[in-house]
Amino acid sequence: MRHDALTKFVPSTREEMRARGWDGVDILIVTGDAHVDHPSFGPVLIARVLLDAGYRVGIISQPDWKNPESLKIFGRPLLGCGVSAGNLDSMLKIYTAGRRARKEDMYSPGGKVGMCPPHASVVYAQLAKRAFPGIPVVIGGVEASLRRLAHYDYWQDKMRPSILVDSKADLLCYGMGELTMLEIFDRLRRGENLCGIRGTCRYLGGRESAEFSPSEGCVQLPSFEEIVGQKDAIMRQTVAVEAEMNPWNARRLFQSTNGRILLVEPPRPPLTTAQLDHFSELPFTMLPHWSYSEKIPAWEMIKDSITVVRGCPGGCAFCGLGVHQGKNIISRSPESVLRSAEKLSRQPFFRGCISDVGGAAGNIYGHAPRDPQKCKMCKRHSCIFPALCPNYNADEIPLEKLLDALSSLDNVRRVFINSGIRLDLALMQPRLTEKIIRRHVSGQISVAPEHLDGRVLKLMRKGKAGEFERFRSIFERINSKSGKKQYIVPYFISNFPGCTDEEMQLVEDYLAKSNWNVRQVQDFIPLPMTMGCAMYCAECLPDGTPITVNKGLAQRRAQRDMLHKTPKKNAEPRAPDSTCAHSKKNFLRARGHKK
Repeated sequence: MRHDALTKFVPSTREEMRARGWDGVDILIVTGDAHVDHPSFGPVLIARVLLDAGYRVGIISQPDWKNPESLKIFGRPLLGCGVSAGNLDSMLKIYTAGRRARKEDMYSPGGKVGMCPPHASVVYAQLAKRAFPGIPVVIGGVEASLRRLAHYDYWQDKMRPSILVDSKADLLCYGMGELTMLEIFDRLRRGENLCGIRGTCRYLGGRESAEFSPSEGCVQLPSFEEIVGQKDAIMRQTVAVEAEMNPWNARRLFQSTNGRILLVEPPRPPLTTAQLDHFSELPFTMLPHWSYSEKIPAWEMIKDSITVVRGCPGGCAFCGLGVHQGKNIISRSPESVLRSAEKLSRQPFFRGCISDVGGAAGNIYGHAPRDPQKCKMCKRHSCIFPALCPNYNADEIPLEKLLDALSSLDNVRRVFINSGIRLDLALMQPRLTEKIIRRHVSGQISVAPEHLDGRVLKLMRKGKAGEFERFRSIFERINSKSGKKQYIVPYFISNFPGCTDEEMQLVEDYLAKSNWNVRQVQDFIPLPMTMGCAMYCAECLPDGTPITVNKGLAQRRAQRDMLHKTPKKNAEPRAPDSTCAHSKKNFLRARGHKK
């Protein structure tokens, strides 16, 4: 293979390492996903960021987790190992809501299953400790983020301590980790300790735990033992954590676990636009590693798309995206997005259509606070629910201009929005919404009403009753005027905590009346650290009001089956499979899986 080809990717082989003139690496990144050199693949993005900072970085994808030798391709790393399960929580990747093994792993070559182990962060961290005794190991990514505290594991049906405790790693990096990982390895290079780094968790040793004296700025969470033994403790923890999510006013958290202290530093402030631009435009090949002979399904879905925004203002009770990315929206500059589009247009696989321009949602680009200082004092869990914050500027103009600029590029024929559209915002943005429906829908548009009953929507922290019908009316009116035949792909959740069979019947009746068939509706999965998970476990609302929760598979079957009806003739096109209220493609594009 030519020398220039061997230096295009972050090294995954000794041959690539030697082509760069290295005799070893400073940092080893281990991931449960295939090596796809694209900014939507978090572990690879972290590797690129560290490489850009001057570190010698190697990446090992989907190693043999039973054999420590599988991590020794580059020898012993000089500074340490970064470990991630990949772009999804490994249990969500491997198992369905029905606790059955999935038939496809979208992040593996050919979609093969079995390439990533359950609780991959734990397995890989312990493997790294065995391969390189005494080396610092840092775990990160969405799995580490959502499991950074004592949590409920739905697939094991049990409470578990922080994943940091089980993994025996030295540090946990939570949230979007570019700046955090840079600070961690800068400190390791200088021989400094890892105390006090924002966006990290440490499990203090016995002596340090005994000497730990919480300052006035610390918040004590229920202990792991309380979480295991008291039904409402997980709710108390979740309420306390939600109050400390704002990076500008959050306090330290600490939790007693097995007689020691788990210490959680405040979240790191989000990137600036300039930083997000820079990291998004690192020299990614945008391709799977050359060693793969089979396609990577996840890459096939996002290869023609561009992520333009980070963060989610919604705060929905069922979603872990806000827990990982934060609610503060950061948008890339139009100039940066156009450069990415021009680079995409030169790819040999590009056929003239940008499949998606988005992020957590397709209509949040360019949104920002009217007064940033007010955001720094805010304690709300959502900028949108139960009502739009007066300081939130849902400006239509930035996305309108961006879509026009992208559409005018040479070699670009069409630009689509395939990230799910937020209904509440769409109804506030009539001009932008009409523009998207007229010009930027690829035959079908994804929306996530989640439910139609007002009480259940309130429990979900998701919009209001009637929004879906209003949007559908607008959609059909615009299509009728333009003469286009386009379809809505709605997503609904069954068995959300507090949702009764009678309330689920409302959705079934609506679908039957509309002659609408849905191939798969997401049965609720209680993701760790979400309010929905706390409601599922505690069987109550944050204020202590009891709710009915369907838990066993037999209990859950009735609601699930309501929306799995035999297709009718002349029905609306069936929706594709969904994952946590987004289609698989939108879930990938949201980049909530990152690092």
